[in-house]
Amino acid sequence: MAGHSHSHDNIDWDEHLQRLREADEFNAPEIEALVDKLLRPSDRTVIEIGAGAGGTAAAFAAALQGADAELTIVDTAEQLLAAAGQRAGEATADTGADVAVHTVRADAADDSLAAEIARSEASERADLVYAAFVVHHLPDQLAGLRRLADLVRPGGRLAIVEFGLQTKTLPADIGLGEPGLEARLIAAREKWFEQMRADMDGAVRLPMGWNRALGEVGLTGARSFSYLVDRPAPLDEPGRAAVLRRLEMLRRHAEERLDPADVAALDALLDPAGEHYAGSRDDVFYLTANTAHVATKPE
Repeated sequence: MAGHSHSHDNIDWDEHLQRLREADEFNAPEIEALVDKLLRPSDRTVIEIGAGAGGTAAAFAAALQGADAELTIVDTAEQLLAAAGQRAGEATADTGADVAVHTVRADAADDSLAAEIARSEASERADLVYAAFVVHHLPDQLAGLRRLADLVRPGGRLAIVEFGLQTKTLPADIGLGEPGLEARLIAAREKWFEQMRADMDGAVRLPMGWNRALGEVGLTGARSFSYLVDRPAPLDEPGRAAVLRRLEMLRRHAEERLDPADVAALDALLDPAGEHYAGSRDDVFYLTANTAHVATKPE
């Protein structure tokens, strides 16, 4: 097996493959709706930056139309890239769509991005370039957007998805410790994110909104829209699993930034043998909003 790939944020994304697969299944309805909203009838080529586990790539592969349709998936993580390529290929087989699927190992933080794509069998430019939850992991986000914009054909569009509202899963008072645990967990996670970016080699601040940033890289007509992932209580098994993934993620850096009583409460929620186990509660839910930012490359 090939070695794992660490990205600029020191996250080994290959290790998260199973978690990303489960998230894809959970978010499948919203992913399909987003892809349908982004694709125009005339679009034939899509470049996706950031493979994940391939859920979005599969949705693009199923939705693209036309004999010359082409999907190129780009990532630095080998196992994610292979998994996404396989998922997209399966989607084309299931739908009978005639879509050429390419996988390219390349880095959106490197100026060789376009050249790496050009060296593959894939088209160098696309009608739609798509990157979800990718740009905020790049040391210089504006430079990263400029590289992505360079991949867009004149008249084509760049679409990035970034966080809109923080995910909520817990009642305000869970019956453990002080009320407001989730708000404190979210605040700790935001502090971790700030430190993660500050610790990146070559990190550069982006002191502007995404619409302005898209304009700075030469794109026009920037617009944004948000979509909800809304699963109210009581949750089914996939929904409770999504809540547990969220709490496990919040737990990773909790001891560094939270009061010990809050860490103990979070551990109780994650203890399958405990009476407060989140996976057995009928009052947990899953609610979040993500935002797509879309802009066009002038003809």
